[in-house]
Amino acid sequence: MYRKLDLIDKKILDELQKNGRLSIVDLAERVNLTKTPCSERVKRLEKDGVIDSYRAILNPAMVGMNHVTMVHISLSSISNELLIEFNEAVKKISEVQSCLMIAGQFDYMLMVRSRDIAHFRDLLGEKISKLPGVNQTNSFAVMETVKERGGINMTDMRSGI
Repeated sequence: MYRKLDLIDKKILDELQKNGRLSIVDLAERVNLTKTPCSERVKRLEKDGVIDSYRAILNPAMVGMNHVTMVHISLSSISNELLIEFNEAVKKISEVQSCLMIAGQFDYMLMVRSRDIAHFRDLLGEKISKLPGVNQTNSFAVMETVKERGGINMTDMRSGI
């Protein structure tokens, strides 16, 4: 369920997506509010679940995890029980950065972040291929990340949110 947001809420969300460490004073100034109403809006957006969490975004190269591989997975069947089992198991592999269920020629697409190709090979053989119901995997090494971690542009949205 979505929540109806006014222009000020959207501006707050845009600013916090750019820099989640902004002080309330700086945030209020950027969205043309005083401190107290700005703080109340942020608390409401957090309480309502619009703001899900805050976190630090690490530079993968600086922590030795800059190898990315996309993995397409086909399952042996798509029963509800197997899908639930697969979903729970894939969440336990920390190197899997995202897991998307796909409608098409394969069932899931994973974004896997590893130290290097040897580390990825170990992950593929020891963890990914052993996920429940995996019938086939196809891996694609990423040569360059052009865009990642894009936010949701709230103030340019044309929808009724």
